[in-house]
Amino acid sequence: MSESKSTQLTVAKKRRSASQWAVALRRLRRNKAGIVGLAIVLAYLFLAMFGGVFAAYPPGSFQPLYDLENNLPPSWKHPFGTTLGGQDVFSEALHSTRNDMYVASVATGISVLIGVSVGALAGYFGKGIDAVLLGVTQIFYVFPILVLILLFSRIFVLLVVAGFGLTMIAIILGLFGWPTIAYIVRGEVLKIREMEFITASRSLGASSRRILFRHIVPNVLPPIIVISSLLIATNILLEVAVSFLGFGDPNASTWGQLLEYGRQNIPTWWVTIFSGLMVVFIVLGFNLLGDGISDALNPRLRE
Repeated sequence: MSESKSTQLTVAKKRRSASQWAVALRRLRRNKAGIVGLAIVLAYLFLAMFGGVFAAYPPGSFQPLYDLENNLPPSWKHPFGTTLGGQDVFSEALHSTRNDMYVASVATGISVLIGVSVGALAGYFGKGIDAVLLGVTQIFYVFPILVLILLFSRIFVLLVVAGFGLTMIAIILGLFGWPTIAYIVRGEVLKIREMEFITASRSLGASSRRILFRHIVPNVLPPIIVISSLLIATNILLEVAVSFLGFGDPNASTWGQLLEYGRQNIPTWWVTIFSGLMVVFIVLGFNLLGDGISDALNPRLRE
């Protein structure tokens, strides 16, 4: 009898001591919208990594034109149809998945790195450093990112021609997309630095670097993860807009280019419809996933 009681106490203790991430994962599994978003995102990641295996043609191929199969509606051979210029829309959409995901991932990584660094330093040290970094953040916050990308794509046209257009777009998006993250991190750090465990670390002689990276930054990860998932969707939309306007990398297949092809040739409705759906579903997936993670990490809703 005593053994069963001790076993129950042990199980209860383990449940109470469950980590924040274990609780969040359990809550995310119960969130239907979040699971749907996760499934969509994983499907796109799979296409980004292995989509080339399922593509019937290499990127930018005009083989259907030589086979007199251009400007065809969807069929078994061409599931998404072909463009007026003779490109297989299905193959181009798969290749575009890799390129657009690359731009969004690199841009978001750069933004998170800069935003967390600036926000953590500004919130922890305060006073003069906070004022300077906050002023810099406000300057970057008002820059129109889309206009800057269009400008730099013309200034550094040689990079675009050389095939580095997507990387250039990703870097610009990353360099000018971090202010929101910095504001959020700064606010979280301002709250955390006054907590008792931070005060105890200082009294034990812990350095500012150790306190920042060992105690504060890990505690601001939840909001960073949420905003990162939403920022990826935003960066995808920005890259699509840039390519649609004709300022993207002409050497790389993107969803924006497909949308532009469809706009130029309105009767080929399948080009616009299928490429547009690819964009809609990926943005929907990241938004649903972001909402699901937000609910899972919300301390007010936690079990």
